[in-house]
Amino acid sequence: MNDILPASVPRTEKLPDSARWQWFEAAVRKVLARYGYQYILTPIVEPTALFVRGLGEVTDIVEKEMYSFTDSMNGDKLTLRPEGTAGIVRAMIEHNALYNGPLRLWTLGPMFRHERPQKGRYRQFHQLDVEALGFAGPDVDAEMILVARSLWRELGLIEGQHVRLELNSLGQPEERRQHREALIRHFEQHASQLDEDAQRRLHSNPLRILDSKNPAMQTLIEAAPRLFDFLGAESLAHFDAVKSTLDAAGLEYRVNPRLVRGMDYYNLTVFEWVTDQLGSQGTVCGGGRYDGLISQLGGKPAPAVGFGLGIERLLLLAQDLNLPMPGTAPDVYAIVPPGTPLAPVMTTLEALRARGLRVVQHAGGVDGPGSMKSQFKKADASGAAWALVFGEEELAAGEVTLKALREGMQGGGAGAQSRQALAQAAHWAALLESQA
Repeated sequence: MNDILPASVPRTEKLPDSARWQWFEAAVRKVLARYGYQYILTPIVEPTALFVRGLGEVTDIVEKEMYSFTDSMNGDKLTLRPEGTAGIVRAMIEHNALYNGPLRLWTLGPMFRHERPQKGRYRQFHQLDVEALGFAGPDVDAEMILVARSLWRELGLIEGQHVRLELNSLGQPEERRQHREALIRHFEQHASQLDEDAQRRLHSNPLRILDSKNPAMQTLIEAAPRLFDFLGAESLAHFDAVKSTLDAAGLEYRVNPRLVRGMDYYNLTVFEWVTDQLGSQGTVCGGGRYDGLISQLGGKPAPAVGFGLGIERLLLLAQDLNLPMPGTAPDVYAIVPPGTPLAPVMTTLEALRARGLRVVQHAGGVDGPGSMKSQFKKADASGAAWALVFGEEELAAGEVTLKALREGMQGGGAGAQSRQALAQAAHWAALLESQA
């Protein structure tokens, strides 16, 4: 579990700073607003039974990774949420939220899994969840994938180069039942080659054996019956419609028949966005359709589709690729010589902030603001484009000294933000006069 620190604070780990988090969150809000998704917040703590019923009792998350405890006040069994979908579905059922029709929702926040930490994976991690509830058509499956692509583009990631899409269909429950029986027969014939996890799951959840990363089992897994061979006409038509929509949008993908995802609630379309930049654990975003989950958790049956995105891993990828992001430096750094009256300085800076400028005032300690040399050093280190110097004579004349801190900031070479700063500074005399 980690602190997310400002860039100016030294750190021992290669973690994204808080400015990158704000950059990511701003991109998320912008992209999801374009698609009509609404923001929702759910509790971090939920009943343990919600995740056991929703994710599946025989999953790594439920069996090994959940932070669960008993409430000392009333004996309730509670869990720190390991993912976001189950909580959102629970909230929709509890508030009868689909009564007036389907909903598009999103949330982001901390999740908790007790797993072995590795690059970009921590025991408290943060996740973006995007969910569309009440929509049955393949068009919304495709929309989910295109939402993710729009987010990559907003952030500066290139699909096919930095991240790539993998697709599969898990069909419907009866098709999976037939496939399950075929899997059991196949693995029973080679029981001596199964590792401990696979032997334990052989009769409870054989589909999860296909997701094993054990190198010794890969040949056996490749020879296993494929779910595609058990899909009926409707499931194949749904998957074909998703693919044709992505084809029309010019989005490249790879059909991966071994893609199963880690939760039991998925059916029909499943997908992952993966990268080669972050080591062996390459998934940065994954999801799919989960039409049975709402009724499984006690609600009126309704279709649904969604995805989750690991924020730490995505930001590490952006950091490794050195993706550009908007500057966070102030526009102006205000330098206050020792002995300068503070009232007109602070009043004027407030007026500039009200006009939209980012202004940092040099603040002093008990012995005053410090020497001019030390203040200019701080101003330069802040990254500000301009320094405003409140000299005694300038204040008396209703003026302020404007000093460029970066090369090329004078005259026609100034950038748009700097021109804004210069234009605003031109109003100093009027501001001071109005405040006199």
